[in-house]
Amino acid sequence: LVFYLGIFFRLFRHPHSADPSLASLSSILCHRWFGWWRLREDNSLKKMALAANTVVISQNRALGFPSSKLLSNLHSHLHTHSSSFQQRIRRIPISTTTASSSITKATLSDVQLRDLNPVSTTTTWSEFSRNVSGEWDGYGADFSAEGKPSELPESVVPEAYREWEVKVFDWQTQCPTLAEPEERLLVYKSIKLLPTVGCEADAATRYSIDERIIGGVEDDNKVSAFAYHASGSYVAVWPIEDMGTSKLLELEYCLVNPQDRESRVRIIQVVRVDRTKMGLQNVKVFREQWYGPFRNGEQLGGCAIRDSGFAATETMEASEVAGVWQGPHAVASFDVFQTDFLREVVGDSVRKSVRVESDLILLPKQLWCSLKESEDDETCSEVGWLFDHGRAITSRCIFSAAKLKEVSISCETRAAEDA
Repeated sequence: LVFYLGIFFRLFRHPHSADPSLASLSSILCHRWFGWWRLREDNSLKKMALAANTVVISQNRALGFPSSKLLSNLHSHLHTHSSSFQQRIRRIPISTTTASSSITKATLSDVQLRDLNPVSTTTTWSEFSRNVSGEWDGYGADFSAEGKPSELPESVVPEAYREWEVKVFDWQTQCPTLAEPEERLLVYKSIKLLPTVGCEADAATRYSIDERIIGGVEDDNKVSAFAYHASGSYVAVWPIEDMGTSKLLELEYCLVNPQDRESRVRIIQVVRVDRTKMGLQNVKVFREQWYGPFRNGEQLGGCAIRDSGFAATETMEASEVAGVWQGPHAVASFDVFQTDFLREVVGDSVRKSVRVESDLILLPKQLWCSLKESEDDETCSEVGWLFDHGRAITSRCIFSAAKLKEVSISCETRAAEDA
């Protein structure tokens, strides 16, 4: 550096007497020195950008942003939109003082429970996609039409349980779910894991995978109707089998706990349709909790599952549900002549519901469902979750001549009998 400065000093003091070769050399050295300086500055900027990017990635993980690595496993229908997911937040925290899961759980106030009329369908779908997307793990079980739990097939039960004469009713389950916030597209998988003895998370093996797609390419979309709410709750109608004069429908209800948006249930009624008559064949129940951003089911919950099997636990008393209830209803109407199968439930009109004990199919964990016909050739399918004393979230489908007419999602409270 001293050598270069000496040459530059000599040239600047005696520019006309300097040797031409020395001037040429000085010009070359000058260009090289400035080039080296620019390279040094560029490298410094790159290091600063890399450091800043590392901080952003760390903050995104703390706040629940999915990274590009997580999104690389997304279904092929979502590849063209993967960049938009990198800006998606899983939950809107109530407090910003910490990123712990206990703080980020969103609790709805009574005012929010009544707010069932969003302003924009696009905005509502974006909020729905945030609340429904992620890794939902838990347990699932099958029940008869009378609400009796069904044992798992003997072929999947570990020998130790058979030797001890222990009955197994519950599957450990995963439900990785991802919704495209801009395009109305939802993909999820219901995964059943083979039961294990004790806590053997590493030994867990997938027994079955049932992938469902709502929206997107017509050939992949098998749902006949889908209604959604911003909270992450939804209702889907799935034709699953056609046997000539009769067919089977799955009426899937997903209800998010209004007091804890990281807890939900999925109640699926398998309904047999014979022309215009509908009858309940069996019921499937999944109790699930949110364990983090979407990872396509790559990480098993294992011993980290915050819940346990529930199928053999006690049900509530029918008197806790029977009677008069009321609350705001958000509704989506369907017509056989309309081609749009995907609807938002809207509105906040207060309606009354009367439930009779004999119509109820009681399920564990404060759940129930029913399927009943009325005199005017209508059939009402309903599910409910008593999440607090005297407070329930419910959903129903109304069919006319076995054709879907209306879907509703409600937050209800018990009303006085003479009100």
